[in-house]
Amino acid sequence: MIDPHIQAMLEAMAESGFQLPDPLEPASLRLMLDAPIPAPPVEIAERRDISIDADGAVIAGRLYHPAPEEILPVVLFFHGGGWVHGSLDTHDRLAAILAEQGGCAVVSIDYRLAPENPFPAAWDDARTSLRWIKDHHSELGIDASRIAFAGDSAGGNLAAALAQAVAGDPTIAHQLLFYPVLDGSCSGPSFDDDHLGFLSSTQMRWYWDQYAPGDLRSDARASPAAAPIAPGTPPATIIVAGNDPLHDEGVAYAAKLEAAGIPVNLQAYEGAIHGFASLFGMIPLADEAVANGTAALKAAFAQQ
Repeated sequence: MIDPHIQAMLEAMAESGFQLPDPLEPASLRLMLDAPIPAPPVEIAERRDISIDADGAVIAGRLYHPAPEEILPVVLFFHGGGWVHGSLDTHDRLAAILAEQGGCAVVSIDYRLAPENPFPAAWDDARTSLRWIKDHHSELGIDASRIAFAGDSAGGNLAAALAQAVAGDPTIAHQLLFYPVLDGSCSGPSFDDDHLGFLSSTQMRWYWDQYAPGDLRSDARASPAAAPIAPGTPPATIIVAGNDPLHDEGVAYAAKLEAAGIPVNLQAYEGAIHGFASLFGMIPLADEAVANGTAALKAAFAQQ
């Protein structure tokens, strides 16, 4: 089942000739998919590029602050794109709407991409970025005692892995995961089906080969689902799409968190496709998912 608004969009894209390159290749995927969605920008009081020092190297980032005169809680955001493509610009709207609707600051991270920088490069950048925003909270206008992680797809993978790594840190209030990549085995039943939309099972397996090939996939920093859930892991909101190879691993991870006593809110959008949250402002189902995600962030920060 596909939401009728999404179905109409997919049909229009097909009529325009949209088709992923075959064979898949990083440069061609970036050329095709790294153009921002043609949609109205999200206005926000402050949108500022920042540079994060990473032991002499630099990680680019972008700060979104809806009220620069106030000290606000912050979301550390990681963009999707299979660890191969995606950028600050492709996810500018999503990061901005999380800040605007969530009443919080957002710091979006332009982590290193595979295959040029395979695992654990992106993971290392995520961990470094967390340390950096804590150290530089005053200049960012953020409350370093109220931090959440968020990400979509491969970015959701980084957010979930980071949440596990900092289990027990009282400053981490929540993890918001949009259709996250969680399990490098790619073995969930939803991987057996063909799905309309922006991600196929073959494509997802290819992404894993670029990022963490072979035995690297079993590392908990690459596959959060492979690790036991530690006490003190932050509560989670997990948003899954029904027409997505990643659907079942998101559901399974929610169950694993719940079994470990971690509060989790699983939101399943059976008519949605992978990547649908970025279509807010155009697809009502996306508006609903983003609104529910930002409401979860607001509630988590209020309880912190």
